[in-house]
Amino acid sequence: MLPRKIRVLIVDDSVVIRRIVSDVLAADPDLEIAGTAANGSIALQKLIQVNPDIVTLDIEMPGMGGIDALKELRKTHPRLPVIMFSTLTERGAAATFEALSCGASDYVTKPANVGSVGLAMERVREQLIPKIKALCQASNPSTLARAPTAAAMPILAPVPALARDSSWRPGAIEVVAIGVSTGGPNALAEIVPALPGTFPVPIVLVQHMPPLFTKLLAERLNSKSALEVREACGGEELLAGNIYLAPGDYHLVVGRKGLRIMTALTQAPPENSCRPSVDVLFRSVAETYKSSVLAVVLTGMGQDGLRGCEDIKRCGGSVFVQDEATSVVWGMPGFVSRAGLADRVLPLHDVARELVRRVTLGSVRAVATTGRVTVS
Repeated sequence: MLPRKIRVLIVDDSVVIRRIVSDVLAADPDLEIAGTAANGSIALQKLIQVNPDIVTLDIEMPGMGGIDALKELRKTHPRLPVIMFSTLTERGAAATFEALSCGASDYVTKPANVGSVGLAMERVREQLIPKIKALCQASNPSTLARAPTAAAMPILAPVPALARDSSWRPGAIEVVAIGVSTGGPNALAEIVPALPGTFPVPIVLVQHMPPLFTKLLAERLNSKSALEVREACGGEELLAGNIYLAPGDYHLVVGRKGLRIMTALTQAPPENSCRPSVDVLFRSVAETYKSSVLAVVLTGMGQDGLRGCEDIKRCGGSVFVQDEATSVVWGMPGFVSRAGLADRVLPLHDVARELVRRVTLGSVRAVATTGRVTVS
């Protein structure tokens, strides 16, 4: 018996966009078009008629727009995956964050100024189809038997001998490094405000997002947090009580400059098709901080962060991952967990408390062992 195809309802006021998305999705053997709608009101009617597995929803439409439609949809379909179509502008980014806070599962940016219909279709194919499959597999594993899961997808060849290096010293945590993707803004909105202003080490963070979006994410988190949250600009000294977010389209790395540890930004090639990449950040913190790293891998598609966690564990650092039940997509944390690299697998609501506990416990142990602890 062939697996049932994923049924997609496409909602957009643009005839051109509806046609591009329909053609791209219909060409995939795992997907079928359940229906299309030109605004939110029509979409809500179609929802009952066609019973889709997932909805792509434009934000700005005449009549009932995407945000209002999403709010109504969530009253009757609280678990139906919804991907918002956003413009790559500051206004579009702000609307996207509002949609995510109202229950959208994820977003993609509209293919604008790409030069041709062919390039626009390729952009949609690369960005939208993987998210549709990942979200539908997460919400209903029986929907698509052929969809790759963290268990089925090939893990990169394991590195041998993840032994602690000779510079390992017990306990002390001097930096927290976080990697997150799909579902990240809402996960971070729960974790970051729960951290106390006295949090004793700096935090470096990669959230897979384009430019403008990362700036707005930093501003929103900063407005809710006792810590200082900023989009990294490169050349900053890492200081306790601060969170440094990698800007879109730049890798964030850290390194020593004399007695100080500084941020730097690079536009080296993407890794895992990502820039910023979690692996790039984790590799640099492992090289710089050795055993004094606590890495956290939260909800997200793919396996960005897996190699970086191997580096961190080799140097004697610690790794926490978010559990499957509270992840929007258990891709990134799932790969790390299944590779045997996670010291703790935590529900989202426990992450902030465990970060505080582990950093504090590490400091106490270091003082007991060495008589002192150094934090940035």
